[in-house]
Amino acid sequence: MTLLAVERIKLFTTRSPLWCTLVALVVFVGFAALVTGVDSQNDPSIAATQFGYGFGIVVIMVMATLAITTEYRFGTIKATFQAIPNRTAALLAKTTVVSVFAGLIGLVAAFGSVGIASLIKPSADLTLNTAYEWRAVAGVSLIFMFAAVISVAVGVMVRHSAGAVSIVLIYSQLVESLVTLIPNVGADIQKWMPFYVANKFLTGDPDITNQGLSGPPPSNATLSPWAALAYFGGFAILMLIISLVVANKRDA
Repeated sequence: MTLLAVERIKLFTTRSPLWCTLVALVVFVGFAALVTGVDSQNDPSIAATQFGYGFGIVVIMVMATLAITTEYRFGTIKATFQAIPNRTAALLAKTTVVSVFAGLIGLVAAFGSVGIASLIKPSADLTLNTAYEWRAVAGVSLIFMFAAVISVAVGVMVRHSAGAVSIVLIYSQLVESLVTLIPNVGADIQKWMPFYVANKFLTGDPDITNQGLSGPPPSNATLSPWAALAYFGGFAILMLIISLVVANKRDA
C-alpha cells in the first residue's frame, strides 16, 4: 500500500498527467457533443456517442508513457530504485496506479459522452439496454486500462519520452492499419493485431439498431468480444513482463 501511495503522489503532483486527463475528457466528450449536434434530423445511437474513443485512447497512451519516461528523464527513477531495491514491486505499483487512473478516465469519458448527448438530444433513447451497449460504453474503461499497461511497459523499455511516445502512437495508429497493404496475408495478420482485436470487444456483435452508425470503426477480428478482451489483456501482461525483465537486467 505504501508503494501505491507513493506512486499516486508522483502521478498527481506532475503536470502532464493532469493536462492529458483534461485533454482526453474534452476530446472524448467534445466529439460526442459534435456528432450529436451536427445531425439535427436523427437521434444519436450509443455507438455514435463513443465517436471520440479513438482520439481519447491516444491521449491516454501518451499520459501513461510519460508517467514512467519522465522519471528516467529527470533521474528520479534512480532514487526510487535505491529506496526500493525490488524493482519489480516498484514498477508494478506504478503500472497499477497509472492503469487504474486510465480506467477511471475512460469510465468518466464514456458515460460523460452519453450524458452530453442526452442533454443535446433529450428525445434520443440512450439507455444501456443490451450487452453490446454496455460493452461499447463501460468497456472503454477496460481498454484504456490495458492500453496504459502497454504504454508503461514500452516506456520502461525505451526510457526516452519522445521515442516511447512515438512507438506507441505509430504502432497503434499506423502500423496496424498499414499492415493490410501486405499482399495476400495483410488482412489476416490485422485480425490478430492487439489494438484491432481490442476494438472487437467494443464493436463486436452490434445490435441491429446500431449497425452502420457513427462510432469506433468496427473490427472484423476473428475472436468473440470477450475473447478479444482476454487477448488484449494477455498482450498487455506479456509486454509488462518483458519490461520487468529488461528493467531488472540493466542499470537504472
